Amino acid sequence: MNPIELSLFSARINAICDEMGAVLRRTAFSPNIKDRLDFSCAIFDRQGQLCAQAAHIPVHLGSMAFAMESIISTVEWNEGDMLILNDPFKGGTHLPDITVIAPVFTNKQLCGFVTNRAHHADAGCDTPGSMPLSTNINEEGLIIPPTKIVRQGELIETTVLSLLEKSRDPTAERGDFIAQISANTSGLKRLRQLIEKLGVITWELALVALNNYAEKLSLSRLEQLPEGSFNFTDYMDDDGQGQYKIPITVNLTCSGHDKELVITVDFAGTADQVHGNINCPLSVTAAAVYYVFYCLMPKNTPACAGCFRPIRLIVPAKSLLNAAYPAAVVAGNVETSTRIVDVMLGALAQAIPDQIPAASHGSMNNIAMGAQNWAYYETLGGGMGANPRSQGLDAVQTHMTNTLNTPIEVLEMTYPLRISRYAIRQGSAGNGSNAGGEGLIRTYHFLEAATVSLLTERRLRSTWGLQGACSGLIGENRLNKKTLPAKVELDVKLGDEISISTPGGGGWGKISNEAV
Repeated sequence: MNPIELSLFSARINAICDEMGAVLRRTAFSPNIKDRLDFSCAIFDRQGQLCAQAAHIPVHLGSMAFAMESIISTVEWNEGDMLILNDPFKGGTHLPDITVIAPVFTNKQLCGFVTNRAHHADAGCDTPGSMPLSTNINEEGLIIPPTKIVRQGELIETTVLSLLEKSRDPTAERGDFIAQISANTSGLKRLRQLIEKLGVITWELALVALNNYAEKLSLSRLEQLPEGSFNFTDYMDDDGQGQYKIPITVNLTCSGHDKELVITVDFAGTADQVHGNINCPLSVTAAAVYYVFYCLMPKNTPACAGCFRPIRLIVPAKSLLNAAYPAAVVAGNVETSTRIVDVMLGALAQAIPDQIPAASHGSMNNIAMGAQNWAYYETLGGGMGANPRSQGLDAVQTHMTNTLNTPIEVLEMTYPLRISRYAIRQGSAGNGSNAGGEGLIRTYHFLEAATVSLLTERRLRSTWGLQGACSGLIGENRLNKKTLPAKVELDVKLGDEISISTPGGGGWGKISNEAV
């Protein structure tokens, strides 16, 4: 396959993922999917190796790329089947992220899979928004092991009914499941057309060529890392259950430049699994590591399995980053994954200091809320870390999340809420020759009583600057001007206001005396 044909092939399978995402967004019911775009779509080969993914949510797709092979090997696949799952210990991330997988057959031959993963604000948890202050995964909602939801093209109603049993809004929840099935149906149609046009043999040869090309591009960048070991430690604020300053340590080793390059990422020294809900399944840890390295690669590097071949991951069992059942993990996917990125960047800043940005706001700033008949969840942006060439952006989602905010108009039309303030948090950025980005302030005014959960970080330890620059301000959570903990579950009444002030990003570079 010549370079032009390979480029066209890569573009075509990426376009299929984009079309799946468009179908999912346009047919979903909930704001989390249709407005915040908290979903991801991808294509895998018949062995479960990543072939293509849309530019959606890094923590979704990196974790699928790591775990897909083990998922599909346990299932007997038939044409027209679709599988649903959310179990974090069987390839999921946390229970609100629900995955639907469909096999692609051509002339009765299994050729690959299309998948999508979407965040459901109501995942069968007793706490509205399904982001509880949990100590056990069984407190976090309905655990869905790999289960058929479509069999030979027919929806299995008993499976759907079991998924909706504890839903606060079963009509909307059913609509989201059907949207996920529809997205896969679209992907199946387009991918089958492509494979039939190419032929199965050419399809598989094209995937080999694509992975080899991605590996070549990956190596071209990773070989620029100096040989040696680079260590970095950062800390989680707390686990929500009384444990504070929880370390995440990485030892990044680059070796074999003159033979076969190997990048070893070893998390020895990281805290053991904790009582609270910030534990990570191994798939989420892998997603964060893959994301950081993918950011280093040339822009045209295909997002497929080949680009991660040089990376070796070592994570101690039953640690914070390789939790064992029945550990609570709902915040590991959103908060701990973000800190893994910070730790990886901290290590890389020692290896290539003129290329790595300062720490961004370091939290998805999760807020979940609801009552008996409604549930809502969103993440909030903050300050991006500055880099050697530019200042950080203000009030944006960074790193492991890639969602939008829910528009105020949609939020107020859908739920008993008013947004009384939504603004840039002036003065929160870390100063430097390039300043970090500012955080944001978002204030929720409740029009009826509700239960609220906050899962946030960087409320005790600030984002770090690089090369002599300043840190950003820590975040703040308040109920009617009273400071709240970083992680808390509470009841609010009519007229109460919760205000979230998110952290600023770290600065980059020391300010010269002339600049002062």
